Amino acid sequence: MVDIPDYLTTFPEMSRTELRDLKKGVDAAFRGFSRTYGEGIENFFKPLLHFLVWFEKLLLATPWPLMILILAGLVWLGARSWGLVAGTVAALLVIGYLGMWEDTMFTLALISVATVICLLVGIPLGLLMSKSDRLQAVITPVLDLMQTIPSFVYLIPIIMLLGIGRVPGLIAVCIYAIPPVVRLTNLGIRLVDKDVLEAADAFGASGWQKMFRVQIPLALPNIFAGINQTIMMALAMVVVASLIGAHGLGSVVLKSVTNQYLALGVMNGLAIVAIAIVFDRVSQRFGKRMQKHMEVVHG
Repeated sequence: MVDIPDYLTTFPEMSRTELRDLKKGVDAAFRGFSRTYGEGIENFFKPLLHFLVWFEKLLLATPWPLMILILAGLVWLGARSWGLVAGTVAALLVIGYLGMWEDTMFTLALISVATVICLLVGIPLGLLMSKSDRLQAVITPVLDLMQTIPSFVYLIPIIMLLGIGRVPGLIAVCIYAIPPVVRLTNLGIRLVDKDVLEAADAFGASGWQKMFRVQIPLALPNIFAGINQTIMMALAMVVVASLIGAHGLGSVVLKSVTNQYLALGVMNGLAIVAIAIVFDRVSQRFGKRMQKHMEVVHG
């Protein structure tokens, strides 16, 4: 048997003292940053907190029959499917009857606000990426990191900066959910046929006209696929967000896991699934309708 030298079987490591000093240095630097800028960062996010709290109170203060009617109307406007409207109403009635109405309103508020933020930031960012290879090369690794890093890792600095509460949960949801809409918006614009763009140039279209009357309409399938995935990923984060203070169905699921309440966990988990199905079907159908409308208008 061949003897293998120790330096080949034992990986060369930093000494424990050096490693300990490195960790202490990083921790001290972040604590210093938190003490210096933490209050300013909290003040920056206060308007978002106020809006989220206001929206939660609005949903909770709305009489449940009116809320079901409003949600059914939104589903009809988005999907134009009576079957989906009936399924949504039935799901909401069951959710309310089983005592999950208030938590469902908290979850709807969180997901709605998170989705709006992701779209307001993600779609313009995807459009900018589609216009610049250099920007795409910078942002793509960031998106990779956001999608691959475990959510519990970036919860640590968020909690150290903002503490426990609604806004940290909302930020965690946005970090996890925004990459799909950015990627697919960028991809959709880049996949537009070059011949179509050359034809638009030949007719004297400006850059803005090409973007909003040619590229975006043709990229709608990819953009709406990104929106759909963003909504689904936001819903997937509600339980993790509950770990840092986000209210809703996720916090009840977390409680049921901690205390081994099987029935409670299953019921609230199924409520999250029902909401996810409704969001998924409505966003898909609305995307298809928008695409057909654009084809008719620009055809």
